[in-house]
Formats: sequence, structure tokens, C-alpha cells
Amino acid sequence: MRLWIGLYLPRLPLEVFSPNWSTDAGCVVLEQERVLAASPLARAAGVQIGMRRGGVLMLMPEARIVERSPEREAEALHAVAMALLQYTPQVTQAEESTLLIDIGASLRLFGGIRALCRRVRASLRALGFSSYLSCAPSARGSWMLARQRAGRVLTIASLTRRLDRLPSTLPPPARPFASWFEGIGCFDIGAMRRLPRPGLQRRCGRALLDVLDAAYGMAPELFEWIEAPTVFHAKIELFDRIENAEECLQGAERLVQQLTGWLCAHQLAVERIVLLLDHERGRVARPPTAVEIALGEPTWRDEHLVRLLRERLAKTVLEAPVIGLALDAAQLQPMAPPSESLFPEPGGSEEDRVRMLELLVARLGPDNVLQALPQADYRPEIANTWVPVQQKVRESVRSAQMPADVQSLPRPTWILAKPIALLMRNHRPFYGSPLKMASAPERIEAGWWSESQTRDYFIAEGQDHTLYWVYRERIVGAGEDADPRWYLHGLFG
Repeated sequence: MRLWIGLYLPRLPLEVFSPNWSTDAGCVVLEQERVLAASPLARAAGVQIGMRRGGVLMLMPEARIVERSPEREAEALHAVAMALLQYTPQVTQAEESTLLIDIGASLRLFGGIRALCRRVRASLRALGFSSYLSCAPSARGSWMLARQRAGRVLTIASLTRRLDRLPSTLPPPARPFASWFEGIGCFDIGAMRRLPRPGLQRRCGRALLDVLDAAYGMAPELFEWIEAPTVFHAKIELFDRIENAEECLQGAERLVQQLTGWLCAHQLAVERIVLLLDHERGRVARPPTAVEIALGEPTWRDEHLVRLLRERLAKTVLEAPVIGLALDAAQLQPMAPPSESLFPEPGGSEEDRVRMLELLVARLGPDNVLQALPQADYRPEIANTWVPVQQKVRESVRSAQMPADVQSLPRPTWILAKPIALLMRNHRPFYGSPLKMASAPERIEAGWWSESQTRDYFIAEGQDHTLYWVYRERIVGAGEDADPRWYLHGLFG
């Protein structure tokens, strides 16, 4: 089933310049020295569409006046289209700030038309835009419903009834003949369709009939789909200088939305992203501040990336105000296929565990979240090292091929950074209480090539039944009567 969503962004010229246009003290957009759009407070002060600059300044001397920029509007519309690619690869741009997306093949994936519409609206809110959304079985029909804010329909019969009630001046080819339609009493599209087609074509041209046939699903439609670029790089200019890094999150979320659509369009997942915070230019120019996010597992989900950016920006201290943001996808991988397991993993999936570790890294720093890197060495101090959890460790190294007899011996999970020398009382090592040996010795003689160790390790038990890992140092060349030296090296949990 072909089903289309139409998105009309009526306030695009204003929102391109001010994301907080609804709360702005008075923002006005001019085109050829006349008001094109105004914020609610500006309209409340008497500013009207079509008013000249002098009239605006007379009513609101403090008004923030900006000129319309078609280039920036096109960039903003392209950013919205990039974000919509996460729902379908078939996105096209129509006239009058409208986007059309074919979502017939995506309904089951996103849980139906209502759930999909909610997600599309949420993406637009994250991008900072408002829109009028429609749904129809034809692309031109969804465009007309979106332009007239006429809601959603799912069948051709419902679309026909809804379109018949729309004004006759809605199709662009009919607008030059608005006075003629009004003169003959043709006020809606339904009355227009009842006119003789040969006469309507001679009067208004073939383009009007083509638009009507396409809207009612009686003629095929051809589109030029928006294609995602081969390399992702997105940037935005902020509307004011930002001195707190946390306030950059809203702009970063807009960039992440575009990244999500780009990744889905190319069937890729990202392993590392870099958010660049641009500072002042000119004589006080300085290089941008880079906020790098390295992921343990590739992802293409915007929620997880935004969560990590929130943690990192909260810890970032700015050395200069920020005037712009840029986002780069530094490391990419093909999307992983879905899990083939029938039942979910108990206690969460592997992806959930990786996301938790990535969140801890973003919050605590990479040097404070470590993983074990075992080494094939008999000496306890060298048998394991700690490396950042984001570092890739080969499974052959992780398994640390040690002899089977060594791997079976009990080792404590907590080894002291430096062994503690123990006191001797009644010829027994003492640590809070006399220690009783509870295991046979494990003799280690290794390191003759670098740092020689000759020790006998024991599991010792205190009077409170706490288990310790102690060793007796064997002095090479000393007699049997030499007093042994005991050390505490680890504790059992």
C-alpha cells in the first residue's frame, strides 16, 4: 500500500533565524523591506504581514529585524530531510516548504501510522521546527492536506471527500485564475472537478488537470528522491554566544538527528563522533573545542548518542564563547544484523551492557572505567594489567594462555598495589590476628630475565574467618635457619 506523509513547515523563514521565536522579545523577518513573518509578541505589538521596516520600528523600536535568507532556508529544509531518512529512503522536496515521504513500506517496522507520525513529530521538535502533518494515499493529495491543515486519510474514498472540500485556489496552477473561479461560483476543488475538462484545460492549462489527477490518485507521479551525501558533516550557527557547554546540547541534538537519518540511509553504524564547538573568529580566533565520543559498540540510535553528549558537555569547561557547532562521523561500520536468538538475554542484552559502560565512560572519564587485560605470566603483579574499557582487546590475549595447573589455582580478585610486610608473633604471620595457613603452597619462580621472584604463596585465614593471600619470600642462598619474611598481597571477597 502506498501511503504518503506530507510535512508543511509554514514558519520555516522565521525558525531558521530564531529557534525561540515563540518567546523572543520581538523577532521580525523581512523580505524586500516588507514583513514576511513575525513572532507572537511582535504581532501582539501590532506588527502585521506586509508592513514596511519603518512601521515595525515605529511600533517596536527594540524589535530584532533579520532579512530572509533563501540559502539558509534551503539548508534547514535539507537538514529536516536528512533526519527523515531514518524512516524511509524515499523523501522528496515539494514546493512551498513542504516535504513528502513515502512510508508505505515502513508502517510495520514502526508500529503503524499513528506511532510513525508521533516519531516524525518528535524528530521535528528535536530539530527545532514545527510543521503541519498530513497523510494520504497519494503524494499530491498529502501535499494539499498538509498545506490546508486537513488531517490524515488512509483510503482513496476518504481522500476524495476531503479534497472536494478544499478551496479551489489551493492548487498552485489555479491561483492565477482565482478571480475567474470566484466569478463563476467555483469555491472548492469538488466544484472545479465538475467543470467540463476540455474547457477547464483551455482556460487554465493542462498543468491544473495534471495536479488534480495526481492528487486524486488517477495519474502516476514521478519524484526526484533526496540522496544522502557520501560523507557526513553537519553544522549550525548559533543565534547567540553560548558560554556554558551544557547549553549546546539542543544544537547538538539537531545535528544528531541528521546523523541518524544519514546512517540509516547508508545502512551504517557509527563508532566515534566528534562534536566541534566553534569559537570567535577574527583577531581573537582560536581552534574549535573538540568533544569526542568513542563507542564500545557501533550504534545508529539518536537517544544513546544524545545521552552521551549530555554527559560529556556537562563536564566540558569552555575557554571562549561558542558561536557554532559541527558534527563529524569519524569512524563507521556496517549495521549489524538483528539478533537471531529466540529469547532475550537474562538481565539485559549485550547491547545494554555496552551502552551502560559507554555512559559511565562519558560521566567518569575514560581513565576511570577500566577492563582487565590478562598476561601470560606467572608473576601476580604482571599477570594482569588494566586498560580503558573502550580499548579493543583480542580474545586470544584476553584468555592469556597459561598452563592448566596455574589457571586452576585460586587467586584473589583484589591484589594490593604494593605488598604489605607482616609482623611475626610466635613464629606465625600476624595481621589483626594470628594467621593460619589454609592451603598448600603455590611456588613461583619466574622473572629471572627482568625482575626475579622466588615466593611461596598461601591462602591464610584470620580468627574472623577472613581469607588473605600471603606469601613467604624465599631468599636464594640463605640457610634453612634464616627467618622467613611474610607479606600480604591480596584479599579474597
